[in-house]
Amino acid sequence: MIVERLKESSVEIHRSALDSLRNIIRSTASSMTSVPKPLKYLKVHYETLAGLYDQWADDANKKYLASILSLLGMAYDKESKRDCLKYRFLAGLDEESVAEWGHEYVRHLAMEIGAEYGVKIEEEQPTDYLLEAALKVVPFCLQHNAEADAVDLLEELDHSELIADYVTKETFERVCLYMISCSPLLAPPSDLGFLETARRIYRKFGKPAQCLPLSIRLGRQELIKEDWDSCKTRSEKAQLAFIMARQQVQIPDLIDDDDDELLACMNNSGLSKSYLNLARDLELLDPKSPEDIYKTHLENTNTDIPLDSARHNLASTFVNAFVNAGYGTDKLMTTSTDGNEWIYKNKDLGMLSAAASLGMIMLWDVEMGLNQIDKYLYINDSSIKSGAILAIGMLTSSVHDETDSAKAILSDYITEESSHAIVKLAAISGMGMAYAGTNREDILELLLPIVSDTDVTIDISSIAALSAGLVCIGSSNGEVTSTILQAMMERMDSELNHKYARFMALGLALLFLGSQDASDATLETLKAIEHPIGKQASILVQVCSYAGTGNVLEVQKMLHICAEHLGEKEDQLPQAFAVLGVGLVAMGERVGSEMSLRTFEHLMHYGEPFVRRTVPLAIALVCASNPLVNVLDTLSKYSHDSDKAVATSAIFAMGLVGAGTNNARLAQLLRQLASYYHKDADVLFVVRIAQGLLHMGKGTMSVNPYHHDRTLLSHTALAGLLIPIVAMINAEKLILTDSHFLLYYLVRAMYPRFLITFNEDLESVSTSVRVGQAVDAVGQVGRPKTITGFQTHDTPVLLAHSERAELATEKYIPLTNVLEGFVILQKNPDYQEEEEEESK
Repeated sequence: MIVERLKESSVEIHRSALDSLRNIIRSTASSMTSVPKPLKYLKVHYETLAGLYDQWADDANKKYLASILSLLGMAYDKESKRDCLKYRFLAGLDEESVAEWGHEYVRHLAMEIGAEYGVKIEEEQPTDYLLEAALKVVPFCLQHNAEADAVDLLEELDHSELIADYVTKETFERVCLYMISCSPLLAPPSDLGFLETARRIYRKFGKPAQCLPLSIRLGRQELIKEDWDSCKTRSEKAQLAFIMARQQVQIPDLIDDDDDELLACMNNSGLSKSYLNLARDLELLDPKSPEDIYKTHLENTNTDIPLDSARHNLASTFVNAFVNAGYGTDKLMTTSTDGNEWIYKNKDLGMLSAAASLGMIMLWDVEMGLNQIDKYLYINDSSIKSGAILAIGMLTSSVHDETDSAKAILSDYITEESSHAIVKLAAISGMGMAYAGTNREDILELLLPIVSDTDVTIDISSIAALSAGLVCIGSSNGEVTSTILQAMMERMDSELNHKYARFMALGLALLFLGSQDASDATLETLKAIEHPIGKQASILVQVCSYAGTGNVLEVQKMLHICAEHLGEKEDQLPQAFAVLGVGLVAMGERVGSEMSLRTFEHLMHYGEPFVRRTVPLAIALVCASNPLVNVLDTLSKYSHDSDKAVATSAIFAMGLVGAGTNNARLAQLLRQLASYYHKDADVLFVVRIAQGLLHMGKGTMSVNPYHHDRTLLSHTALAGLLIPIVAMINAEKLILTDSHFLLYYLVRAMYPRFLITFNEDLESVSTSVRVGQAVDAVGQVGRPKTITGFQTHDTPVLLAHSERAELATEKYIPLTNVLEGFVILQKNPDYQEEEEEESK
């Protein structure tokens, strides 16, 4: 009837008819599953109304009708002409008119704006009017809990940065969280654009502790300085210093000369003390012996193992070092009998590893550690001496002491020409461990001449390249790059076939860690190297450049390389590195990591033998210190593989997946493997190492390179994981013969998985926190719970890889939104003690 009245020529009737139509449509409550009745009945009249619109003269009624047609166009637009948008423009577009038909209408309008933009870009027509329309829609979305829609709309129009002008105090947290979560899923350069916008929003609302992780991810020092300068209080600066220390970002120039306390925060000087306090609270200070870990009485072996075999003792050395890492006491090296006894129970390079284990036991405690290690520096036996030198490098990893003791002691052994080769090798390795990520010119001046000197043996030159790569990790340093490339070109083929040459390639790759397309020029240069090492280096550089980005195209490239069937004489290492590359690129993003695990199963079924032996190591890279049940089952299956190399890799991977978790199920699996392989000394050695890794730091550490609620990738920690994994690809040549000390590179990845709270004077305070499984609350309406299945503890507490903590009371306000590592708490001025008492 209303439509009939609209057809009449009398203009006065039109207004009342349109009002009636609008009211009927608006007042019809529909259920979720049915279409509102008026919309159903208007379907047949849609064309009629559109025709009427064309006939009417321009006036208010015509715009009124256009507004109704815009709503109907949402349902009856048959030929995708985008009628909803067309009539909205004709009716006039302002913030009030956008909101008149409700939320679903606005979403549809936003979709049509995006579609129209795509068409106009193809036709190369102006699109400014669409951006204006979008900016009318955005405020409505932000006011109605649809932050994700607002961001998506602006992203479709390539103007996501404009969202910063529209966010408010109530919406900025949710907008930033959504943008940061989307970043890994976007193609460059949008991914970094989202991070920059989120950072700008945090800055606008004065949140330096939220800005800093984004500045670190963007890899720009000037932004870090900007965040530092924007801190209003000293305690905010201390919180930033703690985050930088965890990420190994060293910029001492930011701190005033006389502020030693802030410098100590940035240097991580209090790490050892805080770690030991945590151990005291958890009653873990008593040293453990390797036997406490093996629990041989539970293994079902009836054969007598010679207890003092050199291989068995070597395994115990590593287990002892991993388990008592950072505690400063153990039952083999620091006992009253002076440790020498244990060192001499090992032979040759086993002595090196035994002496070096002191560095791990005394980890982070520079002063005490140097006192313990000092005496071994004056022993004539070059193996023991080199072990002590390596220990000094390990001791100072992750902490920076003002005296620069590692450089002071190690530089002499590097420059002295009379130094024994193994002593020189240990000093260079130690230097890399101690100064990873510092970009220090004075360290490079010691290392680069050794890389380029062709008179030096290839093993020392390769480790020097690796150390140089560690020092300048992720910096794309041109000088180091050209030196390593030059060394590769000048070396003879016979030298480049050496088992250590891969570390020269890895050193080069580490320079480009996370730098994406900055490595293109280097990849072109590598094509000129005819020796297979050129191909190895090329793949390593590619995968390291995109490490943690989740870049699908890179993963596909690597899978393509894995699928090739090589001849017997062809070099198989590039394929192995490509397998690692799949894990390395996918590890930064949850969906990508799950997909990579499924891909690895296919590679295990159809891959070449060399590919199969690398798959477990790639799984370990994706799931370090995160013992998922399905991953443990998969690795347990591979650990009984008929190919011994696959079994060895799988067992080592089990150790890394459970590293520092004390996972009981994994402990049982490893004990069963120990009895299963009791006659095979090599595999048993790896089982023992895996047992040591599982109980690392008596269950208080993690080797996962992701921290800060799994958003920040620590480059130095990733390198610490990557080096032993690359060595395990040919375990029979490296780890299982004379290069077992490469396992100590894991020290760079080891870090306590604690939460320790301080007050504003940096004194330790205990407060109650809830710890539970992290829940992804991105884009959900309201205030969803961010953790589930929580327990309440008093700090300090331990956090597993997939756990998150939040404060249980409102007594304090944390200075960072991620409760992990060292967190500074401010007293909440609005909090009243009485309320808490009553609730109790």
